[in-house]
Amino acid sequence: MADPHSVTSAVIDFALRTFWAQPRPMPAELEYDTRDPYAVAVVLHAGASDVRWLVGRDLLADGLLAPHGEGDVRIAPAADPAMIVMELSSPDGAAVLEAPAQEIADFLDLTYDVIPPGSEPDWFDFEVELAKLSYQD
Repeated sequence: MADPHSVTSAVIDFALRTFWAQPRPMPAELEYDTRDPYAVAVVLHAGASDVRWLVGRDLLADGLLAPHGEGDVRIAPAADPAMIVMELSSPDGAAVLEAPAQEIADFLDLTYDVIPPGSEPDWFDFEVELAKLSYQD
């Protein structure tokens, strides 16, 4: 039987906002894996290594329209309506990024073609995920 899962991805040019300077380009890749239908991975190509953040697909979509998120990921429309702002924070540091809103929306449309909103539970195997949490050597 063929594996029904797939990964949808897109390369998007994010920019790192910096104080007193123009935003610095930061190439990124968005990945949507049907094995985790609720999340989008944002892979930032930062120097010698990649930084990977998981962001809720709904959070990403909602952030296109109004400020959303609490804690370590917040997304909101920018002052320039063509852009969104993504704030990421962790114990190791924080970053404020901007990205073209239309490119984010286009990527989300591709993910909705694969798994329409509301049908994520059909793709999520709760028992498998629970087994991962309770795995012991």
